[in-house]
Amino acid sequence: MRTGSPDTRLIVLRGNSGSGKTSVARAVRAAYGRGLALVGQDVVRREMLRERDVHGGVNIGLIDTIVRYSLDHGYHVLLEGILTAGRYGAMLQSLRRDHTGTSVFFYLDVSFPETLRRHDSRPQRLEFTPDQMREWYQERDLLPDGCETVIGEDSPLEASVRQVLRQARLTPAQTNQ
Repeated sequence: MRTGSPDTRLIVLRGNSGSGKTSVARAVRAAYGRGLALVGQDVVRREMLRERDVHGGVNIGLIDTIVRYSLDHGYHVLLEGILTAGRYGAMLQSLRRDHTGTSVFFYLDVSFPETLRRHDSRPQRLEFTPDQMREWYQERDLLPDGCETVIGEDSPLEASVRQVLRQARLTPAQTNQ
């Protein structure tokens, strides 16, 4: 089922917990302004549904629906989350295949030691222990079709934001804040 229009952009930003996905996503949205829907896996799965991350989880279909609805109503969409390839890959590939506009996918490739360092500065640092983070950590959990641009841990936030905006062909607009 086709979704969006030739003018809409679908941006997917994946990576391990604590890799900086939410920081990059929020900064991209702040730089772009109105017209960019930010869909967070944690918001849908943990906050809206209070669902564990399981194969076939309800959140997967709900994320798909929110993204498609937003694209169909003229919004650009930035979907961010861990979005492991094994659980979310089919949904992500379906979105990319069905989207009629520009789709760009990114994977934040951050080592486990750097993940822990970044996690220590987050508000969630008291919610998750380093041992839990180690259990969840999946090294280079890339989608199998090679559609993702890998952003390394050495990329500063501002450079990552510029890269996402450039590859998505989104121009930061001062007038749509």
